[in-house]
Amino acid sequence: MKNISLQDQLLNAGLTTKSKANKVKIVKRKKTQQQQKNKIEPQNQAGFWAQKARAEQLEKDRLLNEKRQRKIERRETYAQIAQLVNANKLAKDDDGNAFNFSDKNKIKTIYISDDLRKKIVSGQAVVINLGKSYEVVLRDVADKVAERDPQRVIDLSEKKSADVDDEYADFAVPDDLVW
Repeated sequence: MKNISLQDQLLNAGLTTKSKANKVKIVKRKKTQQQQKNKIEPQNQAGFWAQKARAEQLEKDRLLNEKRQRKIERRETYAQIAQLVNANKLAKDDDGNAFNFSDKNKIKTIYISDDLRKKIVSGQAVVINLGKSYEVVLRDVADKVAERDPQRVIDLSEKKSADVDDEYADFAVPDDLVW
């Protein structure tokens, strides 16, 4: 069987006319001449979709790597903070007085000595949140921790009443008040 072009087969079957076939040839020839003139390569659909899929995969991989990197950085930061706090923490006294403070709108309690309470109230010492436990460190160590993660530092000396219409604003609250 001879290899007859589709155009010739359509002509032999009577599905098209010779003038229509010539028009298609002319249009095709003009298109190839235009592409050669402008040096435009015909679009490769498979290549286009493959390139698009590759670009999407690269973007997805980049986002995943960024997420992993942020997670690693958070772990490193926590390890640095824990090491810094554990090396410089002030001794808590389990037999001492209860010291109540608020952390993220929850009341927390640690047991400390009276000297340590005075340091916290005066601002010389600061409470640090280590996740499951709370430690007390000096101000300069707390500043180093705040550089790495300011949310871990619970500075009680800076907390002021936010209420402007406070009925008891004229009355002084003693620093040694235990609640």
